[in-house]
Amino acid sequence: MQMKFEGKIVRNKLSRRLKEIEKEKNIKFSNTQKVLLTVEGSITAILDVLYGTVSIFTLGRHYEKADKDTSELVNIDEGEEIYYREVIIHRRGQPLIYALSLMVLDRIEKEAHQDIIDGEIPLGTILKKHKVESRREIKHIYIEKPNATLKELFNTSEDFISRDYIVIENDQIIIWTKESFPISYFSDKM
Repeated sequence: MQMKFEGKIVRNKLSRRLKEIEKEKNIKFSNTQKVLLTVEGSITAILDVLYGTVSIFTLGRHYEKADKDTSELVNIDEGEEIYYREVIIHRRGQPLIYALSLMVLDRIEKEAHQDIIDGEIPLGTILKKHKVESRREIKHIYIEKPNATLKELFNTSEDFISRDYIVIENDQIIIWTKESFPISYFSDKM
């Protein structure tokens, strides 16, 4: 006896966005790229499964006063302090993903601050370690031209695929992150 399943079709806005980009740019995302762009969990964990253990190299980290743009990203007032962290996720020195995070440390468990400031642990791992109950919400997926830093880090001038998302705890944004990688990375041609 063959079972027939019926039900409502679930529409996924992230899947629709990927299809829009594919059409606009005349490209085809690989399944790996689709997963990395739409997962609401840890990208580092996925990369560990795909490539073995990956590491983080911190490019920069510091406190700064939020300007108009950054204050809107994390929903704080201009001039309030945010923690800025810029990293490369890599495997044996080969860069895989660039990540820039803005954090409102006042909204994050005090016990997690030192791990965040040390900068060598993925944010998802830190949140899990300190049992921070949070959720991620992907805001944008897009293709962009690389800036000088990305060109130098990845040794390419090809377009980059980027996404940004927020991490929310207790209905407040605690982290905004942008992740980027060259369009040829994680493709079927890689």
